[in-house]
Amino acid sequence: METPRVQVQDLGIIDYKEAWDLQESLLKEGVDLKVANRTNETAFLPINHILMCEHPHVYTLGKSGKQEHLLLDDAQLAEVSATYYKINRGGDITYHGPGQLVMYPILDLEQFFTDIHKYMRYLEEAVIHTLNDYGVQAGRYDGLTGVWIDPTTEKARKICAMGVKCSRWITMHGIGFNINSDLNYFKNIVPCGIDDKAVTSLEQELGRKIPMEEVKQKLMHHMSVVFGFELENIR
Repeated sequence: METPRVQVQDLGIIDYKEAWDLQESLLKEGVDLKVANRTNETAFLPINHILMCEHPHVYTLGKSGKQEHLLLDDAQLAEVSATYYKINRGGDITYHGPGQLVMYPILDLEQFFTDIHKYMRYLEEAVIHTLNDYGVQAGRYDGLTGVWIDPTTEKARKICAMGVKCSRWITMHGIGFNINSDLNYFKNIVPCGIDDKAVTSLEQELGRKIPMEEVKQKLMHHMSVVFGFELENIR
């Protein structure tokens, strides 16, 4: 099989709904192409994308989440300058905001492997390798998605959350990787529906601010190695 190629786009700081609409548009392009291939007996490959960005303060609730895991009402959301969306990914509630690296892969898994469980583990693996570059030992917490620091101890704390959607083997949504995040915003929710575990950031673990562009480059390198794709362009 030909090595998959992935276009990477850095959206900077972007409104959550705007980024969500862009994901939906790219997903639709890929799905429509697959439908056309079946109709016309052609074999054109959908373009693979990775969108990287930060969002203004926002809480998002996945399809399997509970409304009561948002601990703020509308007035209190306004007080902390945050918005709130119910969205079409899996998982419960999470927070995105400045200082958090958000990555949205829109990948045609038929060019890689058709296994959504394996896909999630590969996302985690790329983040784990990125943290290792900073001397931070991270891993998985048995039974829970995402990436954790000290996952086998009572001090287990989550540094990267994830939730995805997949349609005709094309993915959307992705990960929220806490780099220089304001962790106080996590106090307004039950993060990912987990009420007995802490949340952390790379800044908190290392005691210093981390250049976001540096993390993006490291994460993209590890994504390309773990998934075995070539970076087509970075804009």
